[in-house]
Amino acid sequence: YEDVKAAIRYAADGPLRGILGYTDEDVVSNDFVGDSRSSIFDAKAGLALSPTFVKLVSWYDNEWGY
Repeated sequence: YEDVKAAIRYAADGPLRGILGYTDEDVVSNDFVGDSRSSIFDAKAGLALSPTFVKLVSWYDNEWGY
């Protein structure tokens, strides 16, 4: 799971900056109200269920465009 998190962090800090976010803090949905990024990856919420099966969790504000 660490290599997956590293790849997502690289994308969030580089080519997808402003589109993809990354957080490793304890968060709730209210933390993302008004966030213009399309997706914020929650590193603490995901997990590796096996070497080939990973659960990823991502947040977004579904009312941002309204």
